[in-house]
Amino acid sequence: MAIQTTTHLNFRGDARAALDFYGSVFGGHVVVNTYAEFGMSAEAPGADKVVFGLVVAENGFRVMGYDIPGETDGGIAAGGSTRRERNTTITDQAVFVSLSADTLEELQGYWDALAVGGEVIEPLAASAWSAGFGMLTDRFGVTWSASVAAS
Repeated sequence: MAIQTTTHLNFRGDARAALDFYGSVFGGHVVVNTYAEFGMSAEAPGADKVVFGLVVAENGFRVMGYDIPGETDGGIAAGGSTRRERNTTITDQAVFVSLSADTLEELQGYWDALAVGGEVIEPLAASAWSAGFGMLTDRFGVTWSASVAAS
């Protein structure tokens, strides 16, 4: 029996832009359904926002997202921050998205795309446990922990 988990990100009004961005980074198919498509009056505030969103790519990448009703400030709803202080990563964020690839070259491509408009917390570089490890927060406030998969 197999089991699959998919990260589900809750956004404050920009789920569609985030899902389109992740689709452009990882490839695959983006599915977006709005509250209006699920029965909300099209004239109601927020009817055009995402109630169900999904990115699925052949490379195994999957992520879901939706817009929290009434939230329009943008970014992820998890809150908190992650930063480096005195050679230590400090965070009060509840969730990171972990990304791994078989090679540093493959990971570098995803890293470079995710970093556009974001903030690098730990540069992508060799570490004691991986040929490449880094952390960044993308332009939607999602923090990614990226590493080359152990061989």
